[in-house]
Amino acid sequence: MRPAPRPGAHKVAVLALDGVYPFELGIPHRVLGSADGRYEVLSASVDGRPVRTDSDLTVTPAHGPEVLAGADTVIVPPYAVTAASATVPDPRALAALARVRPGTRLVSICTGAFLLAAAGLLDGRRATTHWALTDHFRELFPRVELDADVLFVDHGDVLTSAGAASGVDVCLHLVRRDHGSEVANQVARRCVVPPYRDGGQAQYIERPVPPASGTGTGPTRDWALRRLDRPLSLDELAAHAAMSTRTFARRFREETGLSPGRWLTQQRLRRARHLLESSDLPVERVAHEVGFATATSLRRHLAAEAGVAPSAYRRTFRASVP
Repeated sequence: MRPAPRPGAHKVAVLALDGVYPFELGIPHRVLGSADGRYEVLSASVDGRPVRTDSDLTVTPAHGPEVLAGADTVIVPPYAVTAASATVPDPRALAALARVRPGTRLVSICTGAFLLAAAGLLDGRRATTHWALTDHFRELFPRVELDADVLFVDHGDVLTSAGAASGVDVCLHLVRRDHGSEVANQVARRCVVPPYRDGGQAQYIERPVPPASGTGTGPTRDWALRRLDRPLSLDELAAHAAMSTRTFARRFREETGLSPGRWLTQQRLRRARHLLESSDLPVERVAHEVGFATATSLRRHLAAEAGVAPSAYRRTFRASVP
């Protein structure tokens, strides 16, 4: 049984549109609902009536569009997009979005971005959606800076994610942003999903599973994770994998969707965030422990990822853990 929402819990409204995808509709409830009552997740339809899904079932949200007016976050899960619905969305859906208060955080999963874009909420912003629909999206919404190669995009007040499982990634990202990586990791364990996939990671990876022959980069990634406090060059990584640097870099990207350098920075930041949340180590020591040459380098990278300094990150997320 999930605990009841805490007093003052962050209220999340999930707007189910006609043709909603059942799997993604359930993601906010499953992920955010596993955060020990920190979120109150409510489902809504555009008219308070049952909603047809894209499968052979109908769902009955407990609320109508009025619940969006009091939400702190509104999530639009994907729905079956047709040429007609993409060009001229359901006016009731646009009216429901019009109820959202200024400053409310908006999140789309997969084709949910079509509704946000149709409402003009993505104009001039970088956004993403499912890779298979990018040409259609660009044609309809040329004022949106579409990035088809990432799992999700965080603009602070508006977040968009790609298809299916990336909805899990963006919801975990919300938990991490709101309450820190320790809470997000607990939620991930309860949901039996990976705790972190970088939003900039590629949506579609040509060869996501390392070759069965054992010639992949997985063992070298494990080796590197045990040595994050040391400088690790591409030459060293390639030598450990017994590959040329060119072959190693190519296989690494094929298997992870990231360059070795970006992956290393991501892992160093993950460990730094953990240490900032769980220890009293000075920032300079944290930087040393995770392999950044200086505290200044850690500050720069953390600011680029989380928008805050290490000291502010520590104050915010250590205070949020009960």
